[in-house]
Amino acid sequence: MRRVYLIAGMTSVVLGVIGILLPIMPTVPFLILAAWCFGKSNPAFEQRLLNHPRYGPHIRVWRERRAIARIGKVGSTIAFAGSIAMGFYFLTWPWPLFPAAIAVIVLSWIWTRPDA
Repeated sequence: MRRVYLIAGMTSVVLGVIGILLPIMPTVPFLILAAWCFGKSNPAFEQRLLNHPRYGPHIRVWRERRAIARIGKVGSTIAFAGSIAMGFYFLTWPWPLFPAAIAVIVLSWIWTRPDA
């Protein structure tokens, strides 16, 4: 099972790095997941993420308070707004309602988290 967590952690780091390069994809949530997986498989990798100067504080604040930085909340709202707009532009009725419904559900959850 430890190997599964290690592979999941590595995959999450790769997805997080892709998120650094692609603005539509998140970075920190994947690194939070990676830290959790590494906590179950490789504590040294977990510590590297926790000690990272840019992303470590976000991971630690999530672990300690389940909080999300306001800039992250705003960024996710903007990204979801773009997804909704693209859905209404490219999809035929009633399919645009699906991205909008998912965005409302996820953003409702995000905005109920405490500010970091």
